[in-house]
Amino acid sequence: MWLSFVVDFLFGYDLTVFGIWPRTLIGGIGIITSPLIHANYIHLISNTIPLLFLGVVLFYSYHRIASGVFLRCYFFTNLLVWLFARPSFHVGASGLVYGIASFLIFYGFMRRDFKSLFVSVIVLFIYGSIFYGVLPVNSHVSWESHLAGAIVGAVTAYNYRKVKA
Repeated sequence: MWLSFVVDFLFGYDLTVFGIWPRTLIGGIGIITSPLIHANYIHLISNTIPLLFLGVVLFYSYHRIASGVFLRCYFFTNLLVWLFARPSFHVGASGLVYGIASFLIFYGFMRRDFKSLFVSVIVLFIYGSIFYGVLPVNSHVSWESHLAGAIVGAVTAYNYRKVKA
């Protein structure tokens, strides 16, 4: 994320064209690249901090399944955005953030063991308010990415609920 932002900033490239433009062949490249591209410095920071925190929690707490969870949240979220979002460039890692946060919250409540519940409650306490971001209140924010991430995270938690993490 930071490397693409530095390249964008230093060389003046407009990398947003590599974001997701729904239901177009060229916009499909964004399924892979959009989380790496950010509109501005504030956007980058607002995704970096939660992604670092949630990523550390995910990989530390559930190291056996963390890679699978991460990849599902990365690709399936972006695929849903490509399939269903409004026609606009969708960039940023917030869908991934929502996916991991949603997974961490729902997984603990589905597993019902102490460690998982503890992680769920902590993440819910710190990031529970992000779920307001799934509402379409700002036309400049990809609420579709937020909603897709939240759905993918919850479904992934359900799919992994019986897997030893």
